[in-house]
Amino acid sequence: MSEPDVRMSTLSAVGLVASREIGTRVKSKAYRISTLIMLILVVAVTVVFKIIGSGSGTDATVGFVPAAAPLAAPVTATAKSIGKNVATQQVPDQQAGVAKLNDGSIDALLVQDAQRVHVQVKKDLDPTLKNVLNVVAGQIALSEQIRGLGGDPAKIGAAVDSASIDELPPLQQPYNYDSQQLILGIIAGILIYMSLMLNGQSVAQGVVEEKTSRVVELLLSTIKPWQLMAGKVLGIGTVGLIQMLAIGVVGLAAGLGLGVLTISLSAAIGTVVWLIVWYLLGFFMYSIVFAALGALVSRQEDVGGATMPALMLVIAGYVVGISVLPSDPSNSFAEVLSVIPVFAPTLMPMRLAMGGVPVWEAVLSVGLVVLLIPALIWLAARIYRNAVMRTGAKVKLRDALSAA
Repeated sequence: MSEPDVRMSTLSAVGLVASREIGTRVKSKAYRISTLIMLILVVAVTVVFKIIGSGSGTDATVGFVPAAAPLAAPVTATAKSIGKNVATQQVPDQQAGVAKLNDGSIDALLVQDAQRVHVQVKKDLDPTLKNVLNVVAGQIALSEQIRGLGGDPAKIGAAVDSASIDELPPLQQPYNYDSQQLILGIIAGILIYMSLMLNGQSVAQGVVEEKTSRVVELLLSTIKPWQLMAGKVLGIGTVGLIQMLAIGVVGLAAGLGLGVLTISLSAAIGTVVWLIVWYLLGFFMYSIVFAALGALVSRQEDVGGATMPALMLVIAGYVVGISVLPSDPSNSFAEVLSVIPVFAPTLMPMRLAMGGVPVWEAVLSVGLVVLLIPALIWLAARIYRNAVMRTGAKVKLRDALSAA
């Protein structure tokens, strides 16, 4: 048989196994229902963000009677200085203000005059708003003391406001992380994590299922073990990719359509593209390991224990990502781990979505995974070939590697 005929036979064998996996899983009711539920959840979360965002223009609203009107500007300015957005609203008199407190239109009411801060609330005064009003009260007291000493509070206030530090150029250019990019990064990490856990485990469970039903003996009478493994990984990976594409496209469309995502379209599409790239890299890297580990056991209840070492690596990268990156996107420890192949599938897409990743780091992380995959294929194929036909007790990894 000529070389082209051998390649065609190999491709056909892998393709047949892959198409069998795709057809079986796509037609299953569980797959369709789970995909529909995830799409509904994506849209629902987007709507919730839209509802929350529509009411997040101000942190608090302070009402004031005409006599306390001079306090409006200091209150908003002081709140702004600490990163809070406090709106002010004038009311005709204290009685009208109390009515607004009762119906929730305002959070606090400034009454009497501007010589002191007299505040009234419905029940409790928000701690942050209380701090803002205390600062304003301190400013009023300071102004009174300056007047008593014959000074001009306005001039002194202007001098204080104009004073600032002399900031020298930074040693390294900082990167400003957008809050929406941070959220996208977290979502990307969660999706990758869930896909690796669910679809990766499906590979191992499928191997054990075939061993238990003895289907594997029939299949291996016509194709080689590594072709069966490759076809199974390719088929389940394709099914997972369809699901990932659907979630990414629907999520992106819902976010842009409802106005929840205000970042550029190119940045949003870039996040989805990287999500798909890292899903494929991560899935193929881990699923071939899951297939080999699944071949070591013959019972479904033993799959979890056999695949636990690989799962721990997936979980470790995910935990570091969601616990460290949201509060410290430029964390050095997370940066190093995101380049290491076993942690990159969950960490790197989160960092890429957040932004600020040097090109060389993104290229290096992809390159290392691509280089590792052939070595894993060779190793996994050896384990799979030597263990997949052995039923009963769990096959030791050392025996699977050394068997002829």
